[in-house]
Amino acid sequence: MADISQSRSSGRFVYMSGVVLLCAWVLVPLYFLLINTLSSPEAVNAFPKSFIPEFDLGSLTFFANFAGMLSALKNSIFVAAITMILSIVLGAPAGYALSRFEFRGKETFRFLILLTRAFPLPLLALPLAVMFIRTGIDDTIFGLALIHTTLALPFSVLITFSLFSGIPIELEEAAWTLGCTRLTAFTKVILPLVLPGITASAIFAFVISWNEVFAAAVLTIENRTLTAFLLQNLDTSPLHLKFAGGFILVVPALVFIFAVRKYLFAMWGIANR
Repeated sequence: MADISQSRSSGRFVYMSGVVLLCAWVLVPLYFLLINTLSSPEAVNAFPKSFIPEFDLGSLTFFANFAGMLSALKNSIFVAAITMILSIVLGAPAGYALSRFEFRGKETFRFLILLTRAFPLPLLALPLAVMFIRTGIDDTIFGLALIHTTLALPFSVLITFSLFSGIPIELEEAAWTLGCTRLTAFTKVILPLVLPGITASAIFAFVISWNEVFAAAVLTIENRTLTAFLLQNLDTSPLHLKFAGGFILVVPALVFIFAVRKYLFAMWGIANR
């Protein structure tokens, strides 16, 4: 019994140590990012650095006044918004169809949705750039949003599929017996139930577009997004600008983590069945 108790204590210690190390691995860089963002440029470039923020907005003010930065930020917002809308408009109907209809090749289709994320974007960059130039949508917000929609669409389909699969079809059938069509049953019964999850899926698509840098750097020149603009000026920009830009990029990702965590767990649980 003593050996069993000692083994359990050792296992608990290893588990807690792993949790603490993982939390430190994630939270310590975020904390230092916050400290340097909320400190003056002089404090950011000073050494040794303080562990307490000055709550000075000098770095953020410099970020806002840097030439081209606000334009890049606006482009990121527009591209991410278009990506979010297209992902939901295209992904939600596909997720509904996968959850409600049985057809030949359904499992293969779900597998192919995941397989689209297996192709590295750098391999597709050159043919995409050539195609965009020929069609006249190179270096445009809409053209970049199409690429980001391609990246976000598989996740939107799987998340909405998990949401619709979690709602019994008997609810729709009951609505049909009461005189509702399939469309009215969906809008009045199903949609209110899945709307929070669809919102979470939209946030996920927004964050995917917000953080994407490779396609934005390759396919845009004048209309760069914030990530591509920061990458372009990485060698020449001062340290406090890098911290402020990193903080602006991290905030939507943190919002995403708290907004969609339970829907992501549901997505992977159902997708692996």
